Amino acid sequence: MPRRGENIYKRKDGRWEGRYIKGYSYGKAQYGYVYASSYAEVKEKLFYFKMNVREPGIIRNDLRTGQTGTTFEAVASEWMAFLKPQIKESSYVKYSNSLHDYLYPAFAERQVETITRAEVSALCVRLAEEGGNNKSGLSPKTIADTLSILRSILNYASEEKELRVANITGISVKLPRSTIRVFTVAEQQKLDVFLRENLNPCHLGILLCMYTGLRVGEICALTWKKISSSEPVLQVDKTLQRLQQTDQPGRKTKVVISPPKSESSIRAIPLPSDIYCLLQENRKSDEAYVLTGMIKRFMEPRLLQNHFKKILSGLGIEHANFHALRHTFATRCVELGFDIKSLSEILGHSTVNITLNRYVHPSMDLKQKNMNMLSDLFSVS
Repeated sequence: MPRRGENIYKRKDGRWEGRYIKGYSYGKAQYGYVYASSYAEVKEKLFYFKMNVREPGIIRNDLRTGQTGTTFEAVASEWMAFLKPQIKESSYVKYSNSLHDYLYPAFAERQVETITRAEVSALCVRLAEEGGNNKSGLSPKTIADTLSILRSILNYASEEKELRVANITGISVKLPRSTIRVFTVAEQQKLDVFLRENLNPCHLGILLCMYTGLRVGEICALTWKKISSSEPVLQVDKTLQRLQQTDQPGRKTKVVISPPKSESSIRAIPLPSDIYCLLQENRKSDEAYVLTGMIKRFMEPRLLQNHFKKILSGLGIEHANFHALRHTFATRCVELGFDIKSLSEILGHSTVNITLNRYVHPSMDLKQKNMNMLSDLFSVS
């Protein structure tokens, strides 16, 4: 906890972070951040920056003057303000975290024009070797995402502010091909039997995900009114997430129920007849959440994921995260010969390529079956 009247906090990575108001833009406070290994050092830095902030109403290195020599933090803050109306809150939180955790410690007070290509390459190496709370290094995906944010900020500085910045095109992080967990048919059958024999609102929701490919946030936000009582159709137009409040000291969190990330995720999903009958037999009030059966009480994604892991453990099924249900649904559909365009729309993808490249994982049995079809084509009767 900060001492009274001070915006100084100890971070999870062991460092200390201090926040100060460096000015105001259109009546809104603009914050700067300082970092150090001790409370006393952060307090000293805060004193220095507070003493050097210009009169109220003008941000140090004013973003509206278009002058060169602007700090990276100032340009990044302007970029974030420019981007905020265009992106989902979850994306805004993700970008903010990357800035505060990885980019500001390296470049916050640097003049954006002085940041070199070599320094960016060195940062990627450093994050890979010693990044993260436990100093064991960040994943290639996290580094690649952080590099993408940095590239966007530098592009903004170049195009919108006409600053001469380093060209970091070509600097990249090799992403290993991840292994996607898909339940075998036997595992899926075992899970299906357990859920039906021990049916409750939560298990009904998990079963629904297994046969529709719903994302974890989508099932958590789903209410009964989105499941038609007259035809086997499910409407998806909300997702539930717990997000950090970037404008709150200490990074407090809140639950947000909002439209999905993309327009294509807002969709109607036809339901298998047996699943629809099961839903109708257990239907609750229209305003109730499917996972809880209650109107004002929802289940958060983390709680659902933890419960799912316990189910798998109890059944002796190899570990898998909740998203494996979505992978499995897509894979089973392909094995059954689903039209890929239809499957793509059911999953809520913007293009068929996403479905093919990310979620469809044909089994060796299916590949062998397809190869045998080729042989049968030319076989002599």
